[in-house]
Amino acid sequence: MVGVSRQTISSIENNQFCPSAKLALLLCIALDKKFEELFFFSNST
Repeated sequence: MVGVSRQTISSIENNQFCPSAKLALLLCIALDKKFEELFFFSNST
């Protein structure tokens, strides 16, 4: 649906790859979710 491989999606899910803003937006649209629902950022080091 968003034009990337299963490997790319898996890498995003496993925090091995940070998607571009465009890809992140496409994922939100495809899944009908808000950005905050799909992506979160931890402040821990």
